[in-house]
Amino acid sequence: MIKVFLNGASGQMGQLITKNIDLCEDMQIVGKKDKDVFENGEKFDILIDFSLPEGAKEAFQIAKQNKAAFLCGTTNLSESFIAILKQEKEIPVFYSPNVSIGVYLFGCLLKEAVQKYQDYKFALHEEHHAKKKDAPSGTAKALATLINFPQEKITYIRKGQLPGTHSLTITSFAGDEEILLQHKALDRNLFASSAIKIARWLVSQKGGFYTMENFVK
Repeated sequence: MIKVFLNGASGQMGQLITKNIDLCEDMQIVGKKDKDVFENGEKFDILIDFSLPEGAKEAFQIAKQNKAAFLCGTTNLSESFIAILKQEKEIPVFYSPNVSIGVYLFGCLLKEAVQKYQDYKFALHEEHHAKKKDAPSGTAKALATLINFPQEKITYIRKGQLPGTHSLTITSFAGDEEILLQHKALDRNLFASSAIKIARWLVSQKGGFYTMENFVK
């Protein structure tokens, strides 16, 4: 049985992960933390964090103190904290601003497209629901970094219940043709189910830093 400590339990992702784990025969939530609420019943194997940047830092320390694996999907972490995660050797650490396997493969597709369409213009755009706090999204920033696109030029929309959508528009300089590459999350549960798959894999890894590339391979 994989014992899980969940940070950010009352958030949208935290609630979805809880529902998914409740249906798993090989996983069990034994501890939760959300803001000032702390519940920890017993020793755990992995800490799953979907919270805020400051909460992620505290969660990482809790994981280290308990010698447990650390899976972080919190967006907009500082570069200095990401650097600390990358240097970790004692516990297995996984970080990605988007835990969707489809988004990872989408990023691979964008990287190849940018190499192929060298004499074209690019525009990166993302859309999310009105309650999403960060803008542009952490996923959009990661995709921008992947294809060397200026983050300050990312356009975005926050409106209603829009699903998470990321698009790269490729336009000829003459303006006579356009190519659209897009990833749209139709159900947020895909992120929760992916996080659980990654958690199962991460607990069997040795100490070190891991990304979606490591998991997919």
